[in-house]
Amino acid sequence: MAKIKSGQNLTKKDTIVSTAALLFREKGYAASSMRDLAEKVGVEAASLYNHIKSKSEILQDICFTVANRFITQLEKVEGSKDSVIDKIETILRFHIHEMIHHYEEVYVSDREWKHLEEPYLTNFQSLRKSYRKRLAAIIDEGVRNKELKDIDAPTAVLIMLHAVSGIESWHRSIQKIDADELEKNMVVIMVEGLKK
Repeated sequence: MAKIKSGQNLTKKDTIVSTAALLFREKGYAASSMRDLAEKVGVEAASLYNHIKSKSEILQDICFTVANRFITQLEKVEGSKDSVIDKIETILRFHIHEMIHHYEEVYVSDREWKHLEEPYLTNFQSLRKSYRKRLAAIIDEGVRNKELKDIDAPTAVLIMLHAVSGIESWHRSIQKIDADELEKNMVVIMVEGLKK
């Protein structure tokens, strides 16, 4: 029987979760089976259960790991003495970096979270709403102190997050610009558009 091959600094569970993220992005969570996952990992399906309890546990792991990375970064930005523009740029660059370098996991947490089971579904929805409100509060602060144009903060957050999720098409394009160029262009377009 084949063994799970874990990469450098990765546990067997990490290997299973990262492979599952790829599978869930390709096929969707609902259409992916444990047998599909075992095949991608290169082991018998029964071997997976030595490391994880269920497919739903993997989705929870992906969604909450990603959410925690974003929340940790947001807390750092909120606690900084940077200008609002600098805070927004830092957050935006982090989002872009995550979407480029952790694409599978971020995509799954953004698109497949609706398949989480309770109480995880409600918890994750609360985290998403709270995150957006906290981002909007940063933008509102910039509007109040005249650093930003007089804009509706929740709308600005929605546009920024949707623009970043559009990096999905960059991953699929055959002729794509360099990742650093992509980040630079997105920051210029979005941050400059907010400045007063």
